Amino acid sequence: MSYDKILVPVAPGHGEETTRALEVARALLSPDGTISAVTVLEDLPRYMASEAYVVEPVFEESQRAAADEVVQEMRDLGVDVVVRHGYPARAIVDLAQEEGHDCIVVASSQPDWRHLLLGSTAAGVVRHAHCSVHVLREPVAADA
Repeated sequence: MSYDKILVPVAPGHGEETTRALEVARALLSPDGTISAVTVLEDLPRYMASEAYVVEPVFEESQRAAADEVVQEMRDLGVDVVVRHGYPARAIVDLAQEEGHDCIVVASSQPDWRHLLLGSTAAGVVRHAHCSVHVLREPVAADA
């Protein structure tokens, strides 16, 4: 099976998972197909944006820096990247539907404290996507 328009969600700091997802996307791509990447900047939770917290500017700055890094990395690999704001799974599914992607390739590690967000994002994409979704699982270490 091959796909004409594949979307690859990219999370900052998950370089090896991104590389694997792009490899799989390229293998699934039809000869005249295109691959796009998306990274999602999460909105600061309301309770953290209250006057009691002064983290919003720092949060936004770190999010923007992470997105800039992803954009540059994807451009270096020859892949266009879209930056969205909001809840990651919803933003990914919405973009795929808006732009007519026929496949999403998402990496998902075994959920643990470091990968909880990515695991829940992949699950949300699988549940709500209108197109095919290929989920790449990290192998479980023998000592885990």
